[in-house]
Amino acid sequence: MLKKIDCVMVRVDDLDQARDFYRDRLGLIELWRDDSEPAVGMRFPESDAEIVLHMMELPQRIEVHYLVDSVERSIGELRAHGVKVVRQPFDVAIGKCAVFLDPFGNAVSILDMTKGPR
Repeated sequence: MLKKIDCVMVRVDDLDQARDFYRDRLGLIELWRDDSEPAVGMRFPESDAEIVLHMMELPQRIEVHYLVDSVERSIGELRAHGVKVVRQPFDVAIGKCAVFLDPFGNAVSILDMTKGPR
């Protein structure tokens, strides 16, 4: 049975640019870098879950929703930095959700629990 996200693989075209975006705009922390594969491991500040930014050819993408305190505030901050929002904040059962693009065209979904858990 699944307990938590341990690792999410995200395909990018430029590791340094991707690392900078996920660090500077989304607050992740660089854990490791492997230039032979090439890949960079990024950790969430309050978790041991990580995103692996990579340049490998891997199969089809999966969608993951990242929890934030406030979708409205987060989207406002991202928009102020020129991040493209592809789905404006909308209501879901537990709060709000929105979707933006990272610099490589990967859709990133965020949600908050402002209405509380189910």
